[in-house]
Amino acid sequence: MKKWLVMLSFIAIVCLLAACGQDDEQQNASEELNAEKWEEIQDKGVIVAGTSGTLVGASTYDDDNNLTGYDVEIMREVADRLGLNVEFEIMGIDSMQSAIKSDRIDVAVNDIEATDLRKEDFAFSDPYKYSYSTMVVRKEDNSGIESLEDLEDKRAGGGATTIYSQIAEHYGAEVVTYGNAPNEAYLSDVNNGNTDVVVNDYYLSKFGVASFPEFDIHLHPTLKFHPTEQAIMMDHDAETLQQKINEVLAEMREDGTLSELAIEFYEEDASQKTEEEVEEIEGLDL
Repeated sequence: MKKWLVMLSFIAIVCLLAACGQDDEQQNASEELNAEKWEEIQDKGVIVAGTSGTLVGASTYDDDNNLTGYDVEIMREVADRLGLNVEFEIMGIDSMQSAIKSDRIDVAVNDIEATDLRKEDFAFSDPYKYSYSTMVVRKEDNSGIESLEDLEDKRAGGGATTIYSQIAEHYGAEVVTYGNAPNEAYLSDVNNGNTDVVVNDYYLSKFGVASFPEFDIHLHPTLKFHPTEQAIMMDHDAETLQQKINEVLAEMREDGTLSELAIEFYEEDASQKTEEEVEEIEGLDL
């Protein structure tokens, strides 16, 4: 009887060890899968980032035609601290999601809001910018807009897939879409009456308006809504890459680099949460 008990115990231990071995193999395989994008980037020594080059303050060209901006310089610093070079692919915001899925780019960095809906399809870094939404309107009459409800039947310039266009549509505006157009195209249309409003990020709007003093436009004086967090977007499988980027962003926050870059490009510390009273929008699936 004792021999049988010893043999059964031995068999149970063997089975348990075998099961543990299988679990370890599955875990290792999973870790290899999650690290695949990071290893691929390391092998090349280059991380490819999609950006538009059309967002004043975030991703734009300087007077010498060099790509720069808050998002661009953050990405350069992240790459440098990871021991990588960075190459930027210029494309419209509407193309960035498909470019990540097709492996044309590794990440997208273009003042992209990390919403719950987007997180279903993509991974995001920790936030490097905090902001809220506002509107660019005509100075003389605020384009007839004194509340979000006044967006109904107005013409709003914007990208087809942006959160700002979704907000405008939510309140009944007709969205006039553009390709990868510069700020001047959007703001000029508000100025000349082709559109009534541009719903957009506070910092981008502030610097966009300041860049074209000849236009009869300004930031809406009272409307502040939809607080936002901007982050670097990548594929869900890029878990190791996401971790590495988050580690570097934490270093940059700790040593003040994020604040320095934000003040350089926005004249305010956009890396910290705003103290403004910002209206939340209910019933919008973002």
